[in-house]
Amino acid sequence: MAQGAIEHSGRIAREDGVELAWARLEGRGPVVVFLPGFNSDMAGSKATALRDWCAGQGRAMLRLDYSGHGASGGRFEDGSIGRWMADALTVIDRLSAGPLLLVGSSMGGWIALLVALRRRARVVGLVGIAAAPDFTECMIWDGLTPAEQADLMATGRRIVPSQYGEPYVITRGLIEDGRTHLLLGAPIALDCPVRLLQGQRDDDVPWRHAVDIAGNLASEDVRITLIKDGDHRLSRGCDIALLCRTVAALLGEDGGEA
Repeated sequence: MAQGAIEHSGRIAREDGVELAWARLEGRGPVVVFLPGFNSDMAGSKATALRDWCAGQGRAMLRLDYSGHGASGGRFEDGSIGRWMADALTVIDRLSAGPLLLVGSSMGGWIALLVALRRRARVVGLVGIAAAPDFTECMIWDGLTPAEQADLMATGRRIVPSQYGEPYVITRGLIEDGRTHLLLGAPIALDCPVRLLQGQRDDDVPWRHAVDIAGNLASEDVRITLIKDGDHRLSRGCDIALLCRTVAALLGEDGGEA
């Protein structure tokens, strides 16, 4: 982090007492908000690299962990898209003011779109990194056999292996709540600039998903950058450099590429 830049961190309690972890970098607005992916957290390489870039530019940034993720309280199994969206809104509303530039990775891209729809007056731009709106339906549910779907509905949970670490639990509540927040079946009423960064070797989110998102957005200022050899994480040095240039362009910084 740049010398002299100060990042504060802490936890705030939501209405039921569960504490949500956050880290905030002081600086010029708009505030860059990083929204992590499913079973990920704000300590990941993309979030911290973007924090360092913001520090070097004197830019404000806010990172957070949803409940059941990272340093936040609560159980992962109790979470849902609606719950994690509400967590993000709680942290954003309490710890930031003024314009926002939302950056969402994987599930965080879905959360970013949902947050933007609820704070349209504040959001000046959005960057999706392998953005995965509707993934609970079109990637998890549709990937199960009819027998597996029936078992999930009957037992309320299913253990799913992960190539990124320990297996995680998919709950009936996650699937059913996800259906109340689906975005791709109708126009997404956002008119801010949107940039979608997508690897074509992504085994979790097909690259054509980015095309579907772009096609549903009301905004005319939408651009997709396909990284032919990019995977789902997009966390290599070149990928992170692209992310920082993309954010820079949306913030009007020199050296960015829109």
